[in-house]
Amino acid sequence: MNNCLDRIRWSAAAFLLLLALVSAVEHDSLLREGDDHHVVIKLKKRDDALARKIADEHNMVVRGAPFMDTFYHLEHSDASVSRRRKRAVTESLSAHPDVHEHFVSPVKSRSKRDYVSPDLEPRPFPEPRRRRQTTNLPIPKLPFPDPLYNDQWYLIGGAVGGSDMNVREAWLLGYAGRNVSVSILDDGIQRDHPDLEENYDPLASTDINDNDDDPTPQNNGDNKHGTRCAGEVGALAGNNQCGVGVAFKCKIGGVRMLDGPVSDAVEARSLALNQQHIDIYSASWGPEDDGKTFDGPGPLAREAFYRGIKQGRGGKGNIFVWASGNGGSRQDSCSADGYTTSIYTLSISSATFDNHRPWYLEECPSTIATTYSSANINQPAIVTVDVPNGCTKMHTGTSASAPLAAGIIALALEAKPSLTWRDMQHLVLRTANPLPLLNNDGWSINGVGRRISNKFGYGLMDAGKLVKLARVWETVPEQHLCTYEYRLSEPSPRPLTGRFSLNFTLEVNGCNGQSPVLYLEHVQVVSTIRYGKRGDLRLKLISPKGTQSVLLPERPQDYNSNGFHKWPFLSVHMWGEDPRGTWTLIVESFTNNRNVGGTFHDWTLLLYGTETPAQSTDPKYDPLKPSKTETSFLSKATDQLTSQVRPPYHTGDRHGYGYGRHSYQPAAGHNFHRNKGQGHLGYGGGRGWNVVSGQTSNRQQLPHRP
Repeated sequence: MNNCLDRIRWSAAAFLLLLALVSAVEHDSLLREGDDHHVVIKLKKRDDALARKIADEHNMVVRGAPFMDTFYHLEHSDASVSRRRKRAVTESLSAHPDVHEHFVSPVKSRSKRDYVSPDLEPRPFPEPRRRRQTTNLPIPKLPFPDPLYNDQWYLIGGAVGGSDMNVREAWLLGYAGRNVSVSILDDGIQRDHPDLEENYDPLASTDINDNDDDPTPQNNGDNKHGTRCAGEVGALAGNNQCGVGVAFKCKIGGVRMLDGPVSDAVEARSLALNQQHIDIYSASWGPEDDGKTFDGPGPLAREAFYRGIKQGRGGKGNIFVWASGNGGSRQDSCSADGYTTSIYTLSISSATFDNHRPWYLEECPSTIATTYSSANINQPAIVTVDVPNGCTKMHTGTSASAPLAAGIIALALEAKPSLTWRDMQHLVLRTANPLPLLNNDGWSINGVGRRISNKFGYGLMDAGKLVKLARVWETVPEQHLCTYEYRLSEPSPRPLTGRFSLNFTLEVNGCNGQSPVLYLEHVQVVSTIRYGKRGDLRLKLISPKGTQSVLLPERPQDYNSNGFHKWPFLSVHMWGEDPRGTWTLIVESFTNNRNVGGTFHDWTLLLYGTETPAQSTDPKYDPLKPSKTETSFLSKATDQLTSQVRPPYHTGDRHGYGYGRHSYQPAAGHNFHRNKGQGHLGYGGGRGWNVVSGQTSNRQQLPHRP
């Protein structure tokens, strides 16, 4: 086992708090009375006969093989079973002595992240089926003879300015994805397609919709998405078929899971498939990109993610690649997508042929990098295989971007198979190229000098640089988690009315002492806000180095009145920074309705990172150097309040390593509630405090998913 390659050390207090946070997260797709749902039971140990016996007792059947060792997916034998019967079954399973846990997960709405406009109908390019040719040369001679290779502008320097993703350099270095297995989680793949058949991997494939091992999609015109994604990764080279896959010597499989009802159980079964064999999972789908939904993985899918990074690939961790979303025209944000805000996924955005943001792009600070994709009818899209036995030049959206990233990552895994899931995230962001995309607005420079963007992450993926850095990469140090929970003064929760601006600050020392974080990786803010129009809220986080991340922009079409509960917002923009100093969270409403109200409940800052630099050649921070803001915190508090209004502010006595304060600024013409609070040890008015005691947790006690 290679668990030593990617050790994780979190304090016991941080673990308990994080487990409570992830267990409490609410999605818009909550189970309602009478909704279709799937049932999962967990036994104390694997026992297929016992699972079937329990299912029989409840007039149910077991769907497929067990997943995650002891979990079984059940369904009612009679599809028309009554609501009363469903309730009775749920109650009976919860009380069953042999059932360790049971889960009832609603059927969710999941959308594929391509698009078809009336003016951009995909046009197939069928090729006559030839005798399959094997490619025994290490790398076929460039340029490839495949008929659509010259249309793959994103691989051959064909973007405006001569840009591409530098894949040819990786090929010429000898890398093509050998011994790397990639699985496409989608609506299935045509495993006997002439451009995929030689690379097809049955061990990376299954059919969850029909409970068999054949992922072949229905041939009804609606289920070509997964096959197209698979071709981008693993289409053969030099066989005179279609174009060329980025990793044309990888093994490519597919999970048919979108061609039917999708639930937490279906997603978990897909993500948990053969985690010791599959290296990379690529997903080009997610919650509805409608600008008004907050949704993400349920408890079973979160468990599958966690097991993947902890146990997958012999302890090195599976790599999960996710499309960032296509809701840009609806002013959606991928911050409302719990798959892209997971620390376990690489969220991939899109850029157009002329190096601009496409109209469908969603912005969020969890996006780590970008690949090329489609734009409009006047610009070329992505070349790949199509069903049945054909080709297309019209694959689109962030659906096309994620598989390109998966293919590039496969090249890096061939270059160095020992890379861990965290190694890969370091490598992708360090080698991404922002230069072709700098003509877009919104770029800034973070505290370690890297360019960052809510649109494009760290820039365009560069396969050549990625494989070259991968070859010399040292495994990253163990991951620590430093957690600060902000405690509000009374009134708590804080009343909100109309347009407002709330500033909260925390003084952080990186949990210095035990399990410290001095070099940041992921940063999460977990928060609960109830507000009459969720889409009018905006959240921004500012690091001690001054790096600003808009965690949630306004979403004008989101009229939800419930707000969000324990939602994990993610930023990768502070990667590499020293977290010690003052962190600021700004919560604002831009409503035009003075009568809209709500309550601010809580927020928690989660800092993931390492005590030592990721690489021995990286700059080193002084572990004993005090934060610049610690000594001047009290004197600066008043100066940072607005001059227009003198709202109350509070400071707390020092407790552990955390400080906190907040200010409240109503917009002109809006009323606000004045209050006073006395800071005191333990629950200082408006103060934050560090819940991390520095105790090292047992490695078996890690939470399911941040």
